[in-house]
Amino acid sequence: MAVSVSTPFQSLPGAVLDEAGQCCLHFGAPLREQRDFAAGKAVIDAADLAVVTVTGPDRLRWLNSLTSQKLDTLAAGVSAESLLLSPQGRIEQQLFLVDDGETTWLIVDADHVESLVEFLNRMRFALRVEVATAPHLAVVVSAGGSTNAPSQATLATEQLAPHAVWQDPWEVVTEGGHQYAELHPAADGFSCRYTIVDRERVSELAGLVRQGEIKAAGSMALAALQIAAARPTVKDLDDRTIPHEFDMLRTAVHLSKGCYRGQETVAKVHNLGHPPRRLVLLHIDGSGGELPQAGALVYPAAADFAEAGKAKPLGRVTRAVLHHELGPIAMALLKRGTAADAEFDVAVGDGFTRASQQVIVPIGAGATRDIPRFKRL
Repeated sequence: MAVSVSTPFQSLPGAVLDEAGQCCLHFGAPLREQRDFAAGKAVIDAADLAVVTVTGPDRLRWLNSLTSQKLDTLAAGVSAESLLLSPQGRIEQQLFLVDDGETTWLIVDADHVESLVEFLNRMRFALRVEVATAPHLAVVVSAGGSTNAPSQATLATEQLAPHAVWQDPWEVVTEGGHQYAELHPAADGFSCRYTIVDRERVSELAGLVRQGEIKAAGSMALAALQIAAARPTVKDLDDRTIPHEFDMLRTAVHLSKGCYRGQETVAKVHNLGHPPRRLVLLHIDGSGGELPQAGALVYPAAADFAEAGKAKPLGRVTRAVLHHELGPIAMALLKRGTAADAEFDVAVGDGFTRASQQVIVPIGAGATRDIPRFKRL
């Protein structure tokens, strides 16, 4: 369990914290904060993320052997995403990585730091690597802009003498990856930049907010962009999740690299089988004014709304948000065979709300190898 860290952003006017008191959900105006964040005018103090460093001459070769992405030739400054899988191919850790030529910087969910470091230290053997937590470091997130024309928020983070910057690659399919979605919503221009800075310098960023030079946004603003782009994080996963179900082969898996734990499942499902569940983006009837909670069950739409929720559930909501443009939306994981044109009743509070689906992972995902079948003699 991560230790809650007090940050200067928590004392900004209007700050509303999550239940753990860990990070700011919003500052009183969630929809405006979403717009400002997407436009590159606001910055997020991602207190729910933590940093782990890996040093030593064998670090990239070692990480390459343990995780799903090809990292042994990762160039300095290039951002990558990788997964640590179980022997059965289920996702145990999601890693955002960037290397500077001497250190590999890992950005991970704060609640998973201890288990990650424990595992990595067990796997060091005689290799020349050192793994360390970095509680003195913080992660701040900005969006919008480009390399040649950075956003206002990005320019503000660059003033903090960053140790490293990770640019989320989710907008495109990376080398060695594969996309199941026919048209992925991230291709519309999803852009998020994670900057690693000394924790003590976050107060400077909060100072810029107080002076009106930059705006602050809460974690709900980042979640809104992620959900609209069908961008999964560890918050969406359960203990059965395999990468294919969330279309994570786009950026987190290299399909032609060498062996790693869980590779057999990745290859079998992609080449010969189908993922048992598939990701959809739900567009929710928001007339009731309430959003489904994470884990809310998704049922087939009943002909009579009074009968909603009496059939067997088809899946669950992973995250939901009121988006500033799309309205109430959610990511949901459904049984693979659920019809692509089906509508749903989603559990909300003591009742249900109707939702339609935008297919992300299609029913036919996987089975990419055309294996001829021979008649038995």
